[in-house]
Amino acid sequence: MILPQEIPVEPDAPEAAEWLITELSKPEYQAARPTLFDRIAQAIADWLASLQIGSVEGPPALGFAIVIALVVVGLIVAFLVFGVPRLNRRSTATGALFGDDDARTAAMLRREAEDAAARGDYSAAVVNLFRCIARGLAERTIVTTSPGTTARDFARRSGQQFPDLSTNLVDAAVMFDAVRYLGQEGTPEQYAALATLEGRLRATRPTLEPVAT
Repeated sequence: MILPQEIPVEPDAPEAAEWLITELSKPEYQAARPTLFDRIAQAIADWLASLQIGSVEGPPALGFAIVIALVVVGLIVAFLVFGVPRLNRRSTATGALFGDDDARTAAMLRREAEDAAARGDYSAAVVNLFRCIARGLAERTIVTTSPGTTARDFARRSGQQFPDLSTNLVDAAVMFDAVRYLGQEGTPEQYAALATLEGRLRATRPTLEPVAT
């Protein structure tokens, strides 16, 4: 009878390494091995646990870290949605203006009104100059307009911001409606009155009181 050779109890270095590799390659060891996600999660947890805010450190600081993270995320989302905050109150107001899509700025509308008046087209001059007044106040974020805003509603709200010019604003809205919707011809006198009003509005500071919509 041939007896099996005795298994050495003290293997040399190469044998020990081979045994270790063979043992660790078994399924039960591989299943217990931490994944990349496990290692990343543990690294984050270790970092949070190491935070120290004032005299608070370790896990209690987690709440502070979460709050800070939420604030940062909120700021990023705000920048993506609204853009970088402007350094002044002037906005890029565009869009619908008294029933028409109009992307022109106040300066562009003023220039077109002046050009129309120069060639004797006072109807176009009156319409464009009243639009210039509305767009200018919207650009200054004083009185905003929406697709449903009427000329008289705009005049009423603007008058709350410029009480000394409230009557002039109502008169301007009446001129605009008469020319734009009732087919009346604009006149040099109407254009001159609107030009004076537009200049005074640009040079006057508003009351900045809440405006009812």
